[in-house]
Amino acid sequence: MDPFSLVPSLVLGGATSMLAWWIWQALSTDDLAQADEWRFDVSRINGLRRTDYLFRLFQPVIQTFAKLNRSAFRGQLPEISREIQAAGITRYWLPEEYLGRMELIALLLLPGYLYMGFVMMGPAGLVTGVLMSGLTVWFLRFRLTRTAHRRLVMIKRRMPFLLDLLTLLMESGNSFLQGLQQSVKEFEGHAIAQEFGRVLSDMNMGKARSEAFDNMRRRLNDDEVSAIIGAILQGEELGTPLSAIFRTQADVLRVKRSQRAETLAGEAAVNMLLPGILVMASTVLIILGPFILNFVKIM
Repeated sequence: MDPFSLVPSLVLGGATSMLAWWIWQALSTDDLAQADEWRFDVSRINGLRRTDYLFRLFQPVIQTFAKLNRSAFRGQLPEISREIQAAGITRYWLPEEYLGRMELIALLLLPGYLYMGFVMMGPAGLVTGVLMSGLTVWFLRFRLTRTAHRRLVMIKRRMPFLLDLLTLLMESGNSFLQGLQQSVKEFEGHAIAQEFGRVLSDMNMGKARSEAFDNMRRRLNDDEVSAIIGAILQGEELGTPLSAIFRTQADVLRVKRSQRAETLAGEAAVNMLLPGILVMASTVLIILGPFILNFVKIM
């Protein structure tokens, strides 16, 4: 046997062994050691390493992308940060790091795109592969936006019911904290329970009620939610009972929901006008078409 024929096999075996060792080390490594400086950042990174295996495996690559994203996409980072919070993704992520995670996924898929493009289109398919990798980043960014929007819609749909339950609990003699705790437990597993649960956690850690609600308003950054929280904070400053505020805001949300449904119903009639005209025209052609053809033949 030619000894040189063993070289590719040895190289492949060595590369596979190194890859397996690297993955094993990345998954089995303990948390980073705490130091006196940057204590919060080390805790945040340890949280990411525990919750996201992709970050744990490719932490240096993602952080390198994050440094580039701070300069290249500075204007988009605040919006990405808002969408991360609104989508309910773990708060350990910085926007530039989460964008770097998207870019890493596109980079990992790039060899497959290049191979498929080259097989189907030849050398010109390499350009298509690069474009597909860029479209992957765009799709992941669009998916984040849609996830944030859907979660906000879910929160606003459940908000009146949680406010009603909180009102009933407070009117029956419970304190605000007890009522909020019971309401969060009742809606456990829903997005609104997660958000009000964070409000409850902030207050349990010693933050003022106004500060905890203001943090929720900044996390979601939605006009309707901001209006509700603004009314709650204003009522607290003026001394208005919270139960009355919650009942009023629940009624306001129901009215807005009815108005939104009426608006969508009105838009549906307009949107169905063109398809209805096309269907009617097609029906007329199908019915009158044979008679018109016969008349043309006779003429």
